[in-house]
Amino acid sequence: MAVANTAWKVVGAVSGMAAAKSARKALVAGWRKTVGDDPPTNPASPATTWGEALAWAAASGVAIGVARLIAQRGAAATWRKATGSYPPGLEDVSP
Repeated sequence: MAVANTAWKVVGAVSGMAAAKSARKALVAGWRKTVGDDPPTNPASPATTWGEALAWAAASGVAIGVARLIAQRGAAATWRKATGSYPPGLEDVSP
């Protein structure tokens, strides 16, 4: 069980990080297309307007959070197909 737990932690972390990186790239491209400029590199900087800082924080938080959720759920489904059960710590709550 300890090996499965460690393996799932690695699979979940890697899938989440890959999804977050992809989401960030897509978000930066979308920001450039929409705003016509690069997103703020440091939203906390006084040189960044409040509106721009809040918009970037909200957009990046939602995009990265959703991408990580999708990736981790996909990884869990793949794990279940490969092993016959959900990863350690997850359970089937479907009716």
